[in-house]
Amino acid sequence: MFRPVVRLSTSGVRSLTRTRPCYSAPLASRCYSHAKVETDEEFDARWVTYFSKPDIDAWELKKGMNTLIGYDLVPEPKILDSALRACRRLNDLASAIRILEAVKDKSGPHKDIYPYLIQELQPTLIELGISTPEDLGMDIL
Repeated sequence: MFRPVVRLSTSGVRSLTRTRPCYSAPLASRCYSHAKVETDEEFDARWVTYFSKPDIDAWELKKGMNTLIGYDLVPEPKILDSALRACRRLNDLASAIRILEAVKDKSGPHKDIYPYLIQELQPTLIELGISTPEDLGMDIL
């Protein structure tokens, strides 16, 4: 019969071993990543900085948005604000509307997320002269 036993080594690492009356074999215990875990604030700041680059081009904007939308999250309003301002610097209205469409799609079944984002982005949308997909009638199909 095996009994699980937690052992603490001299280095402070815990390992799980299974013991037999006459045999003890440690299970493999690995640390797969030594990378620093990024906080939410650091994540937001990284993306705001990315989209705030004065020399960003259309390819970088689309690549950044594609990467950002690929994450399992809905971007914060300050990240979207920075992305929309990058669209304005590039005079790319189509990308700005695509960003809003992607965020609406990313919100999925959570019907309260997209209206919150639009509410938070409303001053920026007015300042930059960007219409929402709903204002353009793109939500009716």
